Amino acid sequence: MQLDLLGAFLVGLLGGVHCLGMCGGIVGALTLGLPKQDAASGRFWVLQLSYNLGRILSYVIAGTIAGGLGLLLAQAGPLQYTQQMLSIIAGLFMIMLGLYLGGWWTGLARVEKAGGVIWKRIEPLGRKLLPVHSPAQAFLLGMVWGWLPCGLVYSVLIWTLSAGGLAEGALLMGAFGLGTLPNLLLMGAAAGWMGGLLRKPLARKIAGGLVIAFGLMMLLQLRPAV
Repeated sequence: MQLDLLGAFLVGLLGGVHCLGMCGGIVGALTLGLPKQDAASGRFWVLQLSYNLGRILSYVIAGTIAGGLGLLLAQAGPLQYTQQMLSIIAGLFMIMLGLYLGGWWTGLARVEKAGGVIWKRIEPLGRKLLPVHSPAQAFLLGMVWGWLPCGLVYSVLIWTLSAGGLAEGALLMGAFGLGTLPNLLLMGAAAGWMGGLLRKPLARKIAGGLVIAFGLMMLLQLRPAV
């Protein structure tokens, strides 16, 4: 489990090349929406952390649900075969995610569009929280933000199905969320510089290649069910 948590953290960290496109505009809007006195003080970081902790909590909730669903699926059939099948699906999704991050394949964009149906119902809740005046308000806005349709998040949720249970799913998504935290905090503080760095094709291809390698490792470590 420790290796899985480390892997989820690294996937979140490497996913910064995708976070720019999905969340960069939101981070920029939140930053620009702060009063000047807040943007130039420690309150800026309090609000940014509140946004992101709310977002990570939403990931943990989604991970708990996915982990529980995976457990139910495993119990519905032969345990070893079902768990192995879920792990194979997770490994394949990691490879697809790497191809997506590297710009070699855009199939996950269709999954994001499908998630947009749910997002249209949730997004108005976030608008009611603007403008943000307190950390509590920022935290709630972050929780709404956490349900933004994202191929990166969906891929890790597929992996969470094979985590083994509710707590395991929550931990896996929590580790992933913590991995995304440095990139998004930096985007809030230096959006222009981070945007230029993460838009470079080489950065995207390196990140995508590393995630593909991780997906292959997930598949190679599987043992034939007996």
